[in-house]
Amino acid sequence: MAEVSEVLMSVLSTIRVPRPGDRVHKDECALSFSSPESEGGLYVCMNSFLGFGSQYVDRHHTRSGQRAYLHIIRTRKAPKEDDNNSGSGDPPKKKPTRLAIGIEGGFNVEQDQYEEEVKVVLFPDRQEVTADDLTAMPDVVRERVSLAMAGLMSADSVSHALQVQQWDGEVRAESRHAAELKQLDNGVKIPPSGWRCEVCDLQENLWMNLTDGRVFCGRRYFDGSGGNNHALLHFQQTGHPLAVKLGTITPDGADVYSYDEDDMVLDPKLPQHLAHFGIDMMTMEKTERTMTELEIAVNQRVGEWEVIQESGATLQPLSGPGLTGMKNLGNSCYLNSVMQVIFTVPDFQSKYVSNIDKIFDDAPSDPTQDFKTQVAKLGYGLLSGEYSKPALDPGEGAEASTEPRGDQVGIAPRMFKALVGRGHPEFSTNRQQDAQEFLLHFINMVERNCRSGANPSEAFRFLVEERIVCQQSQKAKYTQRVDYILQLPVPMDQATNTEELHEAERRREEADSSGAPPPSPVRAKIPFTACMAALSEPETLTDFWSSAVQAKTTATKTTRFASFPDHLVIQVKKFTFGQDWVPKKLDVSIDVPDTLNLSTLRGAGQQPGEELLPELAPPPLMTPDVEVKAPVLDDSTVSQLCEMGFPLEACRKAVYYTGNTGIDAAMNWVMGHMDDPDFSAPLVLPGTSSAPGTTPTESVSEEHLATIVSMGFSRDQATRALRATSNVLERAVDWIFSHLDDLESMEVSEGGRSAAESEGAREPPPGPKVRDGPGKYELFAFISHMGTSTMCGHYVCHIKKDQQWVIFNDQKVCASEKPPKDLGYLYFYRRVTE
Repeated sequence: MAEVSEVLMSVLSTIRVPRPGDRVHKDECALSFSSPESEGGLYVCMNSFLGFGSQYVDRHHTRSGQRAYLHIIRTRKAPKEDDNNSGSGDPPKKKPTRLAIGIEGGFNVEQDQYEEEVKVVLFPDRQEVTADDLTAMPDVVRERVSLAMAGLMSADSVSHALQVQQWDGEVRAESRHAAELKQLDNGVKIPPSGWRCEVCDLQENLWMNLTDGRVFCGRRYFDGSGGNNHALLHFQQTGHPLAVKLGTITPDGADVYSYDEDDMVLDPKLPQHLAHFGIDMMTMEKTERTMTELEIAVNQRVGEWEVIQESGATLQPLSGPGLTGMKNLGNSCYLNSVMQVIFTVPDFQSKYVSNIDKIFDDAPSDPTQDFKTQVAKLGYGLLSGEYSKPALDPGEGAEASTEPRGDQVGIAPRMFKALVGRGHPEFSTNRQQDAQEFLLHFINMVERNCRSGANPSEAFRFLVEERIVCQQSQKAKYTQRVDYILQLPVPMDQATNTEELHEAERRREEADSSGAPPPSPVRAKIPFTACMAALSEPETLTDFWSSAVQAKTTATKTTRFASFPDHLVIQVKKFTFGQDWVPKKLDVSIDVPDTLNLSTLRGAGQQPGEELLPELAPPPLMTPDVEVKAPVLDDSTVSQLCEMGFPLEACRKAVYYTGNTGIDAAMNWVMGHMDDPDFSAPLVLPGTSSAPGTTPTESVSEEHLATIVSMGFSRDQATRALRATSNVLERAVDWIFSHLDDLESMEVSEGGRSAAESEGAREPPPGPKVRDGPGKYELFAFISHMGTSTMCGHYVCHIKKDQQWVIFNDQKVCASEKPPKDLGYLYFYRRVTE
């Protein structure tokens, strides 16, 4: 022990006590998915606080010279008898009564109890020191090491900070309007029943405004149900902030919503506020589900295995290499589904998994913050089969069912999710997201980190040829752009079961008028050929500026493939807007084929004898004054957008960036850019860095400049990108990668990242390098979405493995019996080689 004491004394200066703000990785290995519960436990460096599994701790010791590690081993305690669990792997019989997680009465979340064994291990000889051993050591050693051990064990781990361990969705704050709410003495008295919306006569989801006693229907949901937004419109017209949901009033309270605070709130004076309009809380009974009950029901439907398994069948669990499940980190099924498919593509396997040892050897001192390292870690975790093991059933015992559950231990991609979502307004949250948007976000990150050398995103990259023909001069213009996803329109007017749909709509209207339960919905059946025809048909442009006639005229635009990618991603455009601009999801069935031949959609370029439009710029959208003026915009379109409640500058941008092409295009731009940091900022014209009325020489952020230069671009290129995007870093990075052609003529920075940080960072950025080949494809994967919006519901993916379809539903990996290919959202095809 004296020898160990001497070793500890010699390394005492490298042993740190965690301070507030230190990142402590004590739940997950930086290079694998090992944890304290894994075989061999987890070793936490007592200087950097990075965690390493038993297979990587020696590597870290050799590279860093660190010798002291806190070794944490957790073993699960024997399960207790639980009458609430069915023991068969089904959801617990006890239904949740609270919109909460980790709280009594909330949703069931496995809260395993573990016993922990903690000790200090000194490398390279792996000498072990327990807390008891420290008592016999010198005071300076005992105090320093004990403090470090206690600090590490009490510190919040990074993964703990990233996920919500306990959440109560019913905790509501007191409304700031409640105490001093002014109520009108207008003589309004509300009867105890028989309520109707004053505008549309709706008899459910009714809200009474607590200022004037007016009764209106609630918000319309994504699927068109709920209400017609009349209570919200009333607030927008009057500013009266609080409303109570009729039908939820009981002696214990009621649902109160604050439109001004945009949240459910508490109203301590609710009895007085209701009594003002003749409502006695003590005599009221609940006749409608509260908002909490509605949300619980939605969450239960989404989470139940019955909803997402195929036709109620008992599916056969699978395991092994390439058959690894992924834990849901709180609505992360969109990420899980996308990454399962990504690592089916050979390019990503060879880039990140085949040479994983070199990636780990070249990793920076903190591998948790390195994109390539974390992608390689995720890919190896999915493909190796090391984590593809059946999960222990907390209810297992002598009486447990022997029926396979399908759950796996799987992997929890916490570090990966934190890294790819860092700084992103959506992907950094635990909210559900659009799988298509995440796929593009991930591809964008791959592009940024593979500026030269092998770039696996090339597998998806293709060129689109757009041919515009001026109808007055019959002269043509050809342009090409890079894309990664083919968006497939859904022509609802081409449904093959029109009569059945009309009959279903008639029955629904009858049920609405009679108060009867709604009939079962009927899904529209759209032929895939009709979708392809809609994709390929010419689009009419009504406000096209023709350089041949020097005026606006009508033109037709035809879109074709200029190249065919190795792997083609098709997105079915199920999410759209109704005539009232309410987002909705199309409930359609499309007979998507197993094989595709897109050869007829290849662009042919300029036709024999075809004249091209002259290369003349259209009239400038700004006045020729020295000072930058506002562009000439369609005032009527701007006004229409403003009337919908959008900021003026955002409306001006929408009209400008869609080329004055009408309300539809402008509205689509608005909906696609609402989350932009500069959504409401003044319009900045291309080629300037300033809003109207300011000087175009406005300086850009030095911090943003340094960030972009560190990616291998020159200072001039970084400056140009920032000035083109209002000095917004994220948009500037996106801009620079979408304008590589324009930047090729500019000198590439010699002060870019080092070779260890970026492959070939000193080489010029490549142009839009694409692969090409025959346009024949076979389906190998698809991602499906269940729910009324991309921002809620659930995603699963099906992948074809050795001619067998496999369903990946988070931690459940099973053989698919009836893959629902007609209901997919994203389809993945690979080129068929002759």
